[in-house]
Amino acid sequence: MVDLSYLLRGAVIGFSIAVPVGPIGVLCIRRTLAEGRASGLLSGLGAATADAVYGVIPAFGLTYVSNILVGYQTWIRLVGGLFLCYLGLKTYLSRPAEGPAYAEGEGLLGAYVSTFFLTLTNPMTILAFTAVFAGLGIGSATGDYGAAALLVLGVFCGSAAWWLILSGGVSLFQSKFTPRALGWVNRAAGLVILGFGVLAILSLRR
Repeated sequence: MVDLSYLLRGAVIGFSIAVPVGPIGVLCIRRTLAEGRASGLLSGLGAATADAVYGVIPAFGLTYVSNILVGYQTWIRLVGGLFLCYLGLKTYLSRPAEGPAYAEGEGLLGAYVSTFFLTLTNPMTILAFTAVFAGLGIGSATGDYGAAALLVLGVFCGSAAWWLILSGGVSLFQSKFTPRALGWVNRAAGLVILGFGVLAILSLRR
């Protein structure tokens, strides 16, 4: 019999790991205001998918994969930091549209892929998931692939729920932002994202 408690626990884990506002959160807020709710939500779903991918590793006990990713974390984080710097500069220099823009097609795909990639370039997320799973006494120790799959699905659902809440809440204010205000949002978000990128690169010197 399927134990749905694993789905619930995975959802709690995914939600709690997604909530802290980092560069992905800032990017999601900015895209929601500038490009519409769909763009913000797809940005969040890209991060949720990456969270699920990383959740697979401790859930299924793939320690070999985990060791490889952590072993190459310096290069992975460097690439992620450089990409954050690029996104930060691009956001800072972008000019707001005269009216609300609603991304379609390639724009939505790009929003999803970019945050999926950025989230994957933080291999320390594996350690966070592993620590939480171990602390709760769940994961690969169950020896049940069905339970592990429910955990991963829960992680995705929990993370996705947060991004749905965030993009939905921010979209309520979209109509109140004039092009001039959006210009300030672009500059502020760009500087914050660029700052995260610089900090990621500087952290490699430790």
